Amino acid sequence: MGIGSSSQNSSPVVSIKSLDDQGSVPDVKPKKKICCACPETKKLRDECIVEHGESACEKWIEAHRKCLRAEGFNV
Repeated sequence: MGIGSSSQNSSPVVSIKSLDDQGSVPDVKPKKKICCACPETKKLRDECIVEHGESACEKWIEAHRKCLRAEGFNV
């Protein structure tokens, strides 16, 4: 069965969940694209890097990575 085989108009979230029930999708799957996840920590990280350089911003870089991991990304 494919995603489009349902007679209902279902959202992608419903389709992903049905695939998960069949075991073909990992338990933790990101719900968003990585570029759209964790906008708060991304903004802080980026501003810090622009103003102070990457080496001075490890705290914000790690905070953003932690947030991305919580969203299901492997970073």
